Amino acid sequence: MDGKNMIKGTGVSPGISIGIAHILKKDDDGLSGIIIQTNEARELEIEKFNQAVVSAIREVETIRLNTSFDLKPEDMDILDTQIEFLGDPQIAEDVHEKIRNHFRSAHDAVIEVIDAAVEMFRNMDDKYLSARAADLRDIGNRILRNLNTGRASFGPDFGENTILIAEDLAPSDTITLDTTRVVGFATRLGGRTSHTAIIAKAKGIPAVVACGSELLNIRIGETVILDGTTGELIINPGSEIMGVYKAKQVNILNEKALLRSLKDLPAVTTDGHRFKLYANISNAAELEQVFENGGEGVGLLRTEMLFMGRDSFPSEEEQFNFYKQVAIKSKNRPVIIRTLDIGGDKQLPYFGIPPENNPFMGYRAIRICLDQQEIFFTQLRAILRASVFGNLKIMFPMISNLSEVKQAKECVNEVKLELKNAGIDFDRSIELGIMIEIPSAALIADILAREVDFFSIGTNDLCQYTLAVDRMNGKVSALYTHFNPGVLRLISYVIEQAHKQNKPVGLCGEMASDPLAALLLMGMGLDEFSMSPRSIPSIKNILVKNSLAKAREVFKTVMEMDDPETIINYLEEVII
Repeated sequence: MDGKNMIKGTGVSPGISIGIAHILKKDDDGLSGIIIQTNEARELEIEKFNQAVVSAIREVETIRLNTSFDLKPEDMDILDTQIEFLGDPQIAEDVHEKIRNHFRSAHDAVIEVIDAAVEMFRNMDDKYLSARAADLRDIGNRILRNLNTGRASFGPDFGENTILIAEDLAPSDTITLDTTRVVGFATRLGGRTSHTAIIAKAKGIPAVVACGSELLNIRIGETVILDGTTGELIINPGSEIMGVYKAKQVNILNEKALLRSLKDLPAVTTDGHRFKLYANISNAAELEQVFENGGEGVGLLRTEMLFMGRDSFPSEEEQFNFYKQVAIKSKNRPVIIRTLDIGGDKQLPYFGIPPENNPFMGYRAIRICLDQQEIFFTQLRAILRASVFGNLKIMFPMISNLSEVKQAKECVNEVKLELKNAGIDFDRSIELGIMIEIPSAALIADILAREVDFFSIGTNDLCQYTLAVDRMNGKVSALYTHFNPGVLRLISYVIEQAHKQNKPVGLCGEMASDPLAALLLMGMGLDEFSMSPRSIPSIKNILVKNSLAKAREVFKTVMEMDDPETIINYLEEVII
């Protein structure tokens, strides 16, 4: 080794970065020791805390809506988790108790409560739950920033080719990194399952975590090679080592260039079968990235983003302009608009859904829309009015039975009649589809296919409900896999039944972007893959290099297997 030294950590986001070290040090919040003497003053401290929490939630929601951060579904899930932590009644109750009964200031109460919670999570044997300590620390810092007005938030101006060195990075810090300047990061703490690691991978930032205390010996301005695959950091490398890693960088860039060269090619197999590759997006601005990556349209437009980070429901005009923008920018390519999917982990503070013991199986999505029809009708009117500007389709989420489909279609027909009588133009033949994400819907796919124009399989929830696994629960998350034979049989059955009715089937869950699943889904007969824009080139590369005949053989072989691990090992062998 001709470099000064090498540090070994855990690679969590592949790629090689060469840059200049920037050491990130955050100001520590110490206890003030202030005693709040009177009941009146203590109530004021509680109100300050409550307002800081509200402001913190708004900040996170603002991050979600900021298109410049190029947020992925993974980012959204993590920010949703942070909002959930911020609104945790136990944290609020503990802070209130510290203020009322121990006479702490709001500042000191937050530090004590968050420190105790962080320590509890860090000491857990389960690695996934232990990694949640970083999320708790993040929300604690955010609340403190809002309590202590004037404190600068994260976001220094980094120089070009910066490799960030830190004790740890909060998930929201990682989400908002300027990736045009920060080319990689390494942290002393962290793990593979930390939200920071997940975000880095989604953004394509090479990253190494769990480097240990030796990492903090790096000095600002030193040259660093960071290998996010092997987990190695080389400090002040010599010319020979530098040459080796620059060559590796070139190879990686060449591979990416190969994928980009597929941009304008159709997703056609070697034996001539055509698939459609769509993207999951949240607004019109993301369409540019969709088309840059060779996407042919939008398989999922998440409309709930329009409803979040505000104090009231968007008006019909606001929604109309939002959908119109997407329709125009899509240039007549298909755009499937999912109707409002709130509830579960997506709450609207101004709507006031009562707390539920199991919100994922409660009052959410189409259930709310059919119950609160004024909200639903406003959205449908806006979508239908915008439909004349592009190729829009409407999709209903969280369908569990035939009655819901019929009711939703009746609502659409009522709105169509209303618009027609008012002389307002709309696409009279707009297609209507449903998401298949509940096992009951999958099992009656033959019945539902007669009522709609298309299906879209949401594998994230379908896996969760089929396997009875909360993937955010570290105790059972290992059971969560879309390669479970039960899940695969449901997906296959849905596709088969839809095709009997000559209805196309898309898939818009994480499985669509999993390279290991591509051949299997091809063989099942899936018509459309919908994923994050960045994932499109990799999936297209698999489609165009293989034949449908091979994919069908892969599917046939997999369906005879009875264990996810066996299935995964086999798919790793056959993928090229």
